[in-house]
Amino acid sequence: MLPSQNKTTKYEHVIPQLVAVEDAQDIGGLLVVLNTLGGDVEAGLAIAEMIASMSKPTVSLVLGGGHSIGVPIAVAARYSFIAHTATMTIHPLRLTGMLIGGPQTYEYLEKMQDRVVRFIVEHSRVSEERYRDLMFRTGELARDIGTVLVGKDAVREGLIDEVGGITHAIRKLREMMGGTA
Repeated sequence: MLPSQNKTTKYEHVIPQLVAVEDAQDIGGLLVVLNTLGGDVEAGLAIAEMIASMSKPTVSLVLGGGHSIGVPIAVAARYSFIAHTATMTIHPLRLTGMLIGGPQTYEYLEKMQDRVVRFIVEHSRVSEERYRDLMFRTGELARDIGTVLVGKDAVREGLIDEVGGITHAIRKLREMMGGTA
């Protein structure tokens, strides 16, 4: 019931759901469907870490967009899909609001960026060098730096495993759970 500029699902809602899925005896796997502009880096990394550490099979599907902190969430699953027309935006961390400048703030942001990059590299097939190249590329976004990857480009770069839709994602999850495709 909130306006379109307000997020209605927050990490406080998602994290308990992930715990419940992991704990439930009658749930055999998890399908994560992403369509996000991104958001809170700490919250996104927490969700990504939870997905990556689940004992049950996990599959992600990026529809529309899996931008910014959505990238680590997408690659956290054991297998990932992206829709043909879906996009992923790779860019350095950004802050909004008041920021107290100084060396400590810069060091904090640098450490946070390294955490995000390390997670993505460990959970995908992209190299750190290539990911940082995509992250700091100029000219891809108007008045910004970074790269927008569409469908097959995200697969070619090694971020996502395969181009596909909901049928492919569910089929793969059932296969991983030991069921029939």
